Order: sequence, then structure tokens, then C-alpha cells
Amino acid sequence: MKLLLLLLLLVALLSIGAEAAVKNRKEKNKPSSSGSECSDWRYGNCVPSNGDCGAGFREGSCDQQTKKMKCKVPCNWKKEFGADCKYRFGSWGECDPSSGSRTRTGTLKRALYNAECQQTISVSKPCPGKTKTKNKGKKKKGKGN
Repeated sequence: MKLLLLLLLLVALLSIGAEAAVKNRKEKNKPSSSGSECSDWRYGNCVPSNGDCGAGFREGSCDQQTKKMKCKVPCNWKKEFGADCKYRFGSWGECDPSSGSRTRTGTLKRALYNAECQQTISVSKPCPGKTKTKNKGKKKKGKGN
């Protein structure tokens, strides 16, 4: 009888502890009552700590609050339209012989952190051509024969 009573008491204590843990977890995920409930955060561009790319910070502001958050600028980003503007590009156009380049346009797919982005952009690159030829399969003649 004592063993059954101890077992029942142990189960009751474990269930109370589990309920308290769940309650603490829920309260931890709620926004703090000391901070304001601002929902219109505006973020600036990501500014790399060193050089043009890599880890850095962006500042956000809402009403009278400001905060800094970590960010990363990819090292292959296109500076003219920024790392926070994501575009969907079409196929490359035909080569223009007068300029020696070909272009393609992109339409805005997503603006990260409420960044100000152009709706459409155009990028260009040099036309493929006979710029470099590699000597494949040629052997150098050795000295002394």
C-alpha cells in the first residue's frame, strides 16, 4: 500500500514539473512586456565589417527604437542593385557586335528587409568569343638530343 502511494505521489510530481516546463517555454517565446509591440521595422543595407563582402551588420529602426543585427554580404553580389534585392532573370540576349556584349533583364522577385529595389533591371556581360586559346595536347621539346 505504501509503495502504491509513493508511486502515485511520484507521478503527480512529475506531471506538475512537466506542466511548469511547458509554461516557462511558452512565456519565453512571448514578446517581452518591457519592449514595445512595434511591427513596422525598417532595415538598412547590410554593411560588411571589412572590405566589400562578408560578415557585417544592418541597423533596424521602428518608432524610437533601433537595433543592430548580424548579416552577410555574399562576395559575388552585384553592387549596382544590392544584396537585398533578389531578381528572376530571363535568358541572355543575342550578342551585339557594336558593343561586344549581350544583356538580359530581371524582374524583382523579393526585397529582403523592406529594401528599396528597382522593379526591373538590366545586366550585361561580354560576348563569348575567341578571347583565349589554350595549347592543348602540345608537348614541349626537351633539351639534349
